[in-house]
Amino acid sequence: MKLNRAGIAAGLLATAVTLAACGSDSNNTTSSSSAPAGGGGSSSASPSATAPAVKCATGTLNADGSTAQANAMTQWIKDYQNKCSGTTVVYAGGGSGQGVTDFNGNKVDFAGSDAALDPAKGELAAATTRCGSPAVDLPMVVGPVAIAYKLNGVSSLTLTPDVLAKIFLGKVTTWNDDAIKSINKNANLPSTPITVFYRSDQSGTTQNFETYLKATDPTDFTATPSKVWAGTVGQGKSGSQGVQQAVQATEGAIAYDEFSYAVSGNLQTAAIDNGGGAVQLSAKTASAAVNSATVVGTGDDLSLKLDYATKTPGAYPIILVTYEITCTKYADSAKGALVQSFLSYTSGPGQDSLIQLGYAPLPQQILSKVQTVVAKIS
Repeated sequence: MKLNRAGIAAGLLATAVTLAACGSDSNNTTSSSSAPAGGGGSSSASPSATAPAVKCATGTLNADGSTAQANAMTQWIKDYQNKCSGTTVVYAGGGSGQGVTDFNGNKVDFAGSDAALDPAKGELAAATTRCGSPAVDLPMVVGPVAIAYKLNGVSSLTLTPDVLAKIFLGKVTTWNDDAIKSINKNANLPSTPITVFYRSDQSGTTQNFETYLKATDPTDFTATPSKVWAGTVGQGKSGSQGVQQAVQATEGAIAYDEFSYAVSGNLQTAAIDNGGGAVQLSAKTASAAVNSATVVGTGDDLSLKLDYATKTPGAYPIILVTYEITCTKYADSAKGALVQSFLSYTSGPGQDSLIQLGYAPLPQQILSKVQTVVAKIS
């Protein structure tokens, strides 16, 4: 499917901003306010109508992390600062790994990450030590992972998990391979070589994509999912925008990238068939997949387990949820009030602007839990 500014599947409004944020730890970009005014929303009740009122606070917040949520964060910061003029929020999109490192090192007030804090790697314990109180993962953005491609003459493409894995692992190397042709019988597939692009930096998007491949095709994808791409073919690009630009410039390209960047880059995206029929990516189909997620965190931690292998018709399976990592009680109560105020906005009125930016709002059942925990931050 070809995304364009006039219309996107399921009614997405393609007015995404492009944030010049690299995902490498050494090349950060700061988000502030350059985005179009928000609007839209989900088909259910507006979060701004159901969320607690936002109480403005004054001061400066510093954050770092996920590039997947960078376009949303840019919009949120602009809109929040318009509402709460005494506050400045600075978000450096250094990637999920950098965000966790900076938060646990007490360099930022909260972090964005496409993967929840990993207890097995000591991340949760380190965050709790840094906070002096329980640290929590708060889902905030449903960021569908698009399989973006550039192939002249092919405007509709469906891929299955095993074919997708084989492409990214270099086992399928041309677009007219029988494996692709068998599930795209009506497509005029050329003999163009496939050029794979992946994230070269530590990326939660990579970890989510690898987790999807591991869950759906463990025969081909045998690596343990991590923030570092496990494949040995293709070219690495730094940050979500780096991947976007590589696909735009390369005939025969394919990559995994956040839907927000596929939208803003006007990229073609493949439908995915997990076994329940081909599903084209949209805000609606991504939210349908998150509806089946379960909370696996303890206490106020809301880390989720996603069902990547879902065969539910109409549920797009390659999704990630971006978390805001925060303390429940900050040593500086004024800083806690600032974090609480800003996240009250992002989990309330801010959810209304996500669809037009190429994201999906949180399902209400999860959003209500997030709003309850945010209200406790002090």
